[in-house]
Amino acid sequence: MPQDPMDFEWSYWIEWGRERILWLLAGHLLVSQVSRLFVEKYKPWCLMVYGMAACWSLLGIKGFAVILLHAAISFAVAQFQLSLLTWLCSLILLSTLRIPAVEETKRKWYDTENEYYLLLFTVSVRCLFCTSFSLEYCWHAPTQKSSHSFPWMLAYVFYYPTFHNGPLVNFDEFSKQMRRQEAFSLKTNLSILIVGIIRIFFWWCLAELMIHLMYIHALYSSALPLESASYWALGGLALAQVLFFYVKYLVLYGVPALLLRMDGLKPPALPCCVSLMHSFTKMWRSVTV
Repeated sequence: MPQDPMDFEWSYWIEWGRERILWLLAGHLLVSQVSRLFVEKYKPWCLMVYGMAACWSLLGIKGFAVILLHAAISFAVAQFQLSLLTWLCSLILLSTLRIPAVEETKRKWYDTENEYYLLLFTVSVRCLFCTSFSLEYCWHAPTQKSSHSFPWMLAYVFYYPTFHNGPLVNFDEFSKQMRRQEAFSLKTNLSILIVGIIRIFFWWCLAELMIHLMYIHALYSSALPLESASYWALGGLALAQVLFFYVKYLVLYGVPALLLRMDGLKPPALPCCVSLMHSFTKMWRSVTV
């Protein structure tokens, strides 16, 4: 049965996931568990090197260089310890993504538009992580800055489970939890992994069922069926769309959240069910924080 092709985000990430990203995430999981088992002290650096290698593999040396350059510029600006300057730096770096000459140059690096869009999405999300690091560097006293070194920034920026699409984890929480050394149980982690995979598979099946049977986004792309629909039908379509949005992000954020747990970190809460909310502002906060 043909699926609704109008939800670009879902189709895009599922295609990339099947092709390469899921394999790279599986590699991260393997490196993480081996480092936790044998070299817990060096786990952040093992994961940093793996994240850099995965970035290089997927985005090429030029894409890798762009992200590294953004991180270096953000770190240099953070040394002035001015929050306003940090925000200006982040906005300027983001604005470079919309300069026509820069866009055209980056497009020439890749064979397909999908590869270029992957760089675009990744750089945008990495900019959030660079901003988090820089702001927390500005806010901390000089005695607390020992953990805010450039290698730690790279470990944070190139942490692969959150690399392409988030969710956002602030730097203080990341570094505090990454430094913490705790007892490692392969059996416990295996049970967490199995339960997590079953949940994500269920959510993915539900999302695929919705996109193959309901055609919510295709209906919204045409004015004719909407004009002829009753108010009750329009309300039902609106509810169906936000419910699909909720299920979609259970999958897109559920995968990195599972890997965060496997790494011994506490992931951000997954989105709340929209049917339980009276205000959509809470939905955005729960999805993006």
